[in-house]
Amino acid sequence: MAKERKIPMRMCLCCREMKPKKDLVRVVANKEGAVSLDLTGKAPGRGAYLCREPECVKKLSKSKALDRAFARAVPMEVYAALEKELTGGE
Repeated sequence: MAKERKIPMRMCLCCREMKPKKDLVRVVANKEGAVSLDLTGKAPGRGAYLCREPECVKKLSKSKALDRAFARAVPMEVYAALEKELTGGE
């Protein structure tokens, strides 16, 4: 009899919904303070998760959710770059 695997769940920063980890995008802040998108989910540093919903991506910069998640000021250029990358450059 095959044992069911547990699916890891994470919470989206913006909509606060619990979703499977593989459906979310990880944003990571490394020791030097650089914030970047982690598509592999394995980069070292503090991670925060965001779903790919357009509303959540747009809400990210308004709510300054990354500032709270990483307990440091994240430049607006980083928010703009993340939004551009997640929405496909729209």
